[in-house]
Amino acid sequence: MEAGLPDSPRLSRRGPAPAPGIVHLGPGAFFRAFNAVYTEDAMAASGGDWGIVAVSLRSATARDQLEPQGGAYTSISLMPEGPRARVIGSIVEVLVAPEDPGAVLDRMTDPSTRIVSLTITEKGYCHFPSSGELDPEHPDILHDLAEPDSPRSALGFLVEALARRRATGQGPFTVLSCDNLPSNGHLARRVVIAMARLRDEELADWIEREVPFPATMVDRITPATTEDVVARLEETEGYRDPACVQHEPFKQWVIEDRFVAGRPDWAAAGAQMVRDVEAHETMKLRCLNGTHSTLAYLGYLARHETIADAVADPPFARLCEKLWAEEIVPTVPQPEGEDLARYTAALMERYRNPQIRHLTWQIAMDGSQKLPQRILGTVRDARSAGRVPAGLCLAVAAWMRYVGGMDERGQPIDVRDPMADRLKCASDGAESAADKVDALLGFREIFGIDLAGDAAFREAVVDAYETLQEKGAQRAVEAYVA
Repeated sequence: MEAGLPDSPRLSRRGPAPAPGIVHLGPGAFFRAFNAVYTEDAMAASGGDWGIVAVSLRSATARDQLEPQGGAYTSISLMPEGPRARVIGSIVEVLVAPEDPGAVLDRMTDPSTRIVSLTITEKGYCHFPSSGELDPEHPDILHDLAEPDSPRSALGFLVEALARRRATGQGPFTVLSCDNLPSNGHLARRVVIAMARLRDEELADWIEREVPFPATMVDRITPATTEDVVARLEETEGYRDPACVQHEPFKQWVIEDRFVAGRPDWAAAGAQMVRDVEAHETMKLRCLNGTHSTLAYLGYLARHETIADAVADPPFARLCEKLWAEEIVPTVPQPEGEDLARYTAALMERYRNPQIRHLTWQIAMDGSQKLPQRILGTVRDARSAGRVPAGLCLAVAAWMRYVGGMDERGQPIDVRDPMADRLKCASDGAESAADKVDALLGFREIFGIDLAGDAAFREAVVDAYETLQEKGAQRAVEAYVA
């Protein structure tokens, strides 16, 4: 069967849909490859009305893909021996917030909604990444304070829905952040309460007292779905599914077990329910995401298209191993039940999976938001211990080269970042490597005051930038691991 022909049937729901119990903000590929799969497996194991109402805060794409399929879609596990497909049916409805914010608020205030979960990326928290505090001048926050009945931001929807539940005497829901951020529950709590306090002190006090914001650690590599992926699925399964997602076989979800009105039996689906996720999330953010971002910037500059391509190049594999052994793991507190040496060895095997085509360009997106959590926290801990982490300074310099917008062959880079224009302007306005580094270190919302004023850190980044400029990323990596 040729992909895309009219006689190719569209995927449709198999069996009845579960009753809703969760509203999820941000139904992108990661959510479909992760949260929705865990929830499907939890309901299969232990039952419960935990169907998911998925809410897109911007685009109608997810609704347009999923609605004709009754919310069902295909999860494609990229096994080393080849892909394995299964149909997921935990999504029961998809709403597009800009089209009807009132419908979203109605769902969030419905008594059946006991959890509101989030995968809205760093940008969605409308905060200063360097401090974790709410940005009260963010355009979406200003809009949502002025027009609370038609919010634009996730925070605006959360605050208004909680305000309505409080006003009608309903109990609250649990706010469950599933974004790849350190202390994501604490961050969500801080910015939601801060925004509520700008509206109503008593509302803020009620949220602070009554609403749980458990932190989570999430981990599953989810390469982008392309039209080729959709076509291959159609050829092998006999139906068309533009909402399909692909992901590695591995998944890990660590959740603080604090819920105000129940939860699915995610433990039966393999999640780790714990009292505190901090050590696990530090392990993951620094060991996995830190090396992922390092490979993204250095790998892209060295013309490696994917993570698997990068670590197939021996110096780049050694780069990861050296970073883990000498710069990253020494800063990671021991998580309960984890062997850090085994964990990092498993990471390398995951990176090498030939079925995973995780683009370095994709991982490089939104670096201004990611760097503080993935790399700069490790740098700070190393500096506190009196060390200058040369490999991570090389990663920072590679990010600086990348956001300059020109690759090593003189070709433009499509930089996707909320601060892209400002970063490029700062880089273009400086002449020497040292001047470019200084200009970018001046972004306090990324580097804070401490790193911007750290002479040893600055010197190491300038040296790394000059090496990248003179020798290129490939030789810079080779020199670091020599």
